[in-house]
Amino acid sequence: MPRVRKGAARAQARKRLLRKARGHFGSNSTSKYRAKMAVVRAGVYAHRDRRRIKRDYRKLWITRITAACRMRGTRYSLFTNGLRRAGILLNRKMLSEIAIHDPKLFDKIVAQATKAAKPVPAKQPRVKVG
Repeated sequence: MPRVRKGAARAQARKRLLRKARGHFGSNSTSKYRAKMAVVRAGVYAHRDRRRIKRDYRKLWITRITAACRMRGTRYSLFTNGLRRAGILLNRKMLSEIAIHDPKLFDKIVAQATKAAKPVPAKQPRVKVG
């Protein structure tokens, strides 16, 4: 049986790889070896940043809610505790949108949450012994 040298398949694979590497700088888009490394690295960054975006948005929503709560004289932790105890099932994204676009509704939500929140005990003064 004759040996197959896979010329067409190899050329297709190279073409597919270089198509993925289009837009990369210098030999990263023309050399097969460099293009392969660049494509793998780009995949790693893409995978990491898909998760990072979710983190960043959650941080932004919490920051917005915190600012809105402080304007109404409460803290974020007390607000979320009150929401949970009052049975208000709104996620952070929706709460931040409400805080920005409908302040009157957010006022009502804060009122319900602060009413249902667990009361915070007063701090006891520290006493030095000895």
